[in-house]
Amino acid sequence: MPIFKLDDKIPEIHETAFVAETASIIGDVVLEKNVSVWFGATLRGDDGSIRVGVGSNIQENAVLHADDGYPILISENVTVGHQAMLHGCEIKKCVLIGMQSVIMNGAIIGNHSIVGAGAVVTEGKIFPERSLILGSPAKVVRLLDDREIQDLERGAVHYVNRRGQYKRSLVRIG
Repeated sequence: MPIFKLDDKIPEIHETAFVAETASIIGDVVLEKNVSVWFGATLRGDDGSIRVGVGSNIQENAVLHADDGYPILISENVTVGHQAMLHGCEIKKCVLIGMQSVIMNGAIIGNHSIVGAGAVVTEGKIFPERSLILGSPAKVVRLLDDREIQDLERGAVHYVNRRGQYKRSLVRIG
């Protein structure tokens, strides 16, 4: 797996984390306990820091890049979907960032929220907890109910378990 030191910035990866061999982790990046970073994802902590909290997962081909003054802070049990792009934002706990969505500098997504697939969260936008966030530019369309919150929690646990499976039994055969 490509893990790169950049200047004096060295990634910190917890021993329980799974990083796919085609993912790239560069510079000022911290992956906490039970994090998974899937195939083709890039976490580039050159201009700013990236922190990925306990039990969170960064799915295939997602791109995370922090700008100077705009770190990426991902709390616990967050799912960042396939091909999502996060730039200098804060994602609170138990959030689903949908496939191919874009989150720009200074944006904050509140706890237990969903950013729908393809949504574009513009710079500096702040969303409250339990938000269903859709569209371009992204807007809250309604609040999530308790069942949807439970589904978010189950989804995060699923990826923690999948991480364990891949750490135990993934074997390259070609």
